[in-house]
Amino acid sequence: MFDIGYSELLLIAIVTLLVVGPKELPNLLRTVGKWTAKARSMARHFRSGFDTMVREAEIEEMNKQWASHNAAIMAAPDFTDLPEPERDADLETFTDLPAPAGATPASPATAAELPPPASAGDATPAKPKRARTKKPAAAAPLPPTP
Repeated sequence: MFDIGYSELLLIAIVTLLVVGPKELPNLLRTVGKWTAKARSMARHFRSGFDTMVREAEIEEMNKQWASHNAAIMAAPDFTDLPEPERDADLETFTDLPAPAGATPASPATAAELPPPASAGDATPAKPKRARTKKPAAAAPLPPTP
């Protein structure tokens, strides 16, 4: 951005030292530091506000896509009232909507055909048992130090 080298910075430091004086230089540097911190804080605040606006715009766009996809799903014919063979034939020809995750083109299962829900204990795999090894004998405790 600025093309300032070490020689220019040294010249600015010498001129500042001569103009301000060594007595007031710490106060000047403290004031410059405060203004720099305030400018950075304002820039960070502006950037976070801009990021929030972009994020809200993306969420709004996703909501519109979700609403249109939901409307397409709701407009789809209801296949539950058809007999079995007709329902399967119609499901094969109706392919413009993506199938939900884990769905199969076969007829939906009834409650009696569904597997029982897994309990909390079934969700975690069993840990393999480790072979027991003998621990070395513990050394005698040290006597207390006086």
